[in-house]
Amino acid sequence: MARVQFSELSAFAAVADTLSFTKAAAQIGCSLPTISHTIKSLEERLDVRLFNRTTRSVALTEAGERLLAEIQPIFEQVDQAIESINAFRDKPVGTLRIAVPRVFAIRGLGPLIRSFLAEYPDIQLELAVDDTNSDIVRNRFDAGIRSGHRVERDMKVIRVVDDLQFVAVASPDYLAVHPAPSSPEDLRAHNCIRHRFPADETLQPWVFEQGEQRAEIAVDGSLIVNDFDLALNAALDGVGIAYLVEPLVDAHLAEGRLVRVLPDWSSATPGLFLYHPSRRQPPMPLQVFLDFVKRWRIRATIAPMTRASDGGRSALVAATPHRSALPID
Repeated sequence: MARVQFSELSAFAAVADTLSFTKAAAQIGCSLPTISHTIKSLEERLDVRLFNRTTRSVALTEAGERLLAEIQPIFEQVDQAIESINAFRDKPVGTLRIAVPRVFAIRGLGPLIRSFLAEYPDIQLELAVDDTNSDIVRNRFDAGIRSGHRVERDMKVIRVVDDLQFVAVASPDYLAVHPAPSSPEDLRAHNCIRHRFPADETLQPWVFEQGEQRAEIAVDGSLIVNDFDLALNAALDGVGIAYLVEPLVDAHLAEGRLVRVLPDWSSATPGLFLYHPSRRQPPMPLQVFLDFVKRWRIRATIAPMTRASDGGRSALVAATPHRSALPID
């Protein structure tokens, strides 16, 4: 039997990881015919089928599962060996893949990323918008940014953004026709713009607190969205009352495009954390990014979010030390 090439095993691992020839080809940077031919040649050389293919799906055979289990530790060792060379460089190099929520990617990440890339120009940073709370390990991300209550407990975390306050807002045009609520219960009579979380398809609860009082209201309305910008724009257009974090609406409140209803009521939500697997030493690009974020939180003042039409260049919220139940680095 002819010797199997490392490139063939890399192609096999990519298809096994994505269970898609198309996605695997994009992942390793080759054409679909090339990766299909590579896998076919590998199967012929090994004289065993590694994948069961249909027009709609790709699945590993028992032999494919065995091969994947055997080669995964080898690929990890190769990655670690290559990564160890970074210690001998003047400047760290490599690729850093991070999954980030859309609202923070658009409004909050710019200044931090700009400064990081200026300090580490040899690191290639790949950002992927992800509001689904996907598994960063399975999807081969080095790290992710996510709300604190949605971070798995076995992850190491660094706080990026402090806790935020959710408030109810509406446009002056809407309130000109619909009298403002005087208590959370009054929201039941209003057209409320509801938000469905992409991660689990649940509707966001509308929770309000004032001192020791707490109210969770089952609101109703004619519009449901799965993106906070859509909710913001709908509120600006007078569709109804939206329930959004303060940094997202502060500029609109200051300029009179929105009005806060129930101004004495709000609800805190956990801030954002940079998180990564805790079971191994971070690769050099991730390690320098973790160190950079720690320094950034000490020295940076992050301006409030503004609407994308304002340029989208500002960050999310002031980054100051904050206690958390999570095991913060």
